[in-house]
Amino acid sequence: MAVVVILVLLALGSVLFHVLSPWWWTPIASNWNYIDNTIIITFWITGFAFVAVVLFMAYCVLRFRHRPGATADYEPENRRLESWLATGTTLGVAAMLTPGLFVWHQFITVPEGATEVEVVGQQWLWSFRLSGADGKLGTTEARDVTPENTLGLNRNDAAGLDDLIIEGGELHLPVGKPVKILLRSVDVLHDFYVPEFRAKMDMVPGMVTYFWLTPTRTGTFEILCAELCGTGHPQMRGTVVVDTEEDYRTWLSEQQTFSQLSASASSGASKATAVAAATAQ
Repeated sequence: MAVVVILVLLALGSVLFHVLSPWWWTPIASNWNYIDNTIIITFWITGFAFVAVVLFMAYCVLRFRHRPGATADYEPENRRLESWLATGTTLGVAAMLTPGLFVWHQFITVPEGATEVEVVGQQWLWSFRLSGADGKLGTTEARDVTPENTLGLNRNDAAGLDDLIIEGGELHLPVGKPVKILLRSVDVLHDFYVPEFRAKMDMVPGMVTYFWLTPTRTGTFEILCAELCGTGHPQMRGTVVVDTEEDYRTWLSEQQTFSQLSASASSGASKATAVAAATAQ
């Protein structure tokens, strides 16, 4: 009887904890509504299955507990029960997967006029790239990744010369404007995750993944890597700041373009060479 009571309390306690606990995240992106609805549907289905299984266990413990003179029936198979279990499991899995198909379609269908922002993951920091005055991101090549060109931009592509490069800093986004997040890795698997955005996506070396969102309120939020990527994985964190339009424009004006960074790197290398030559003499 003690086991039966414990199982019943476990089922009821789980339901009450879910209903009464304020566990919901703060909605700050346009995609939070349909993603939350999908999570709620999944919780209802899995919660119903959990409660049903636990209560069935409690019933079995009570109904088939040991009693003097009672013997067990040998029943190696039960086709009717197996059919019910297979059918119920199939319907439950389908009910959980179907909403996800519609959510995925919304997740990757980018609205017209969305600004493209590239996020590059590498062990163990985040870098960002935004289009310059031409409104286009330049092409990249993995073979072009060097200490002076950590994002691997194609120097022969004129569209990339005015791209804004933010290495290991903060990503700023304008509030109320749709943004297409392009995701790329230059070494191993990473995963770009901002919990409050309800959005995450793997970053696979050799390919570009993406999703989109529209930030709905200003604030500062933490970027996490949600894919084990090496010893520095727990420290691979960044910041995304959602600004007003005015603050966002001010921040943009303070960023350096790829051509400016390349010129600074070349100048620094020339000075270092000259110093080394003078020292040798």
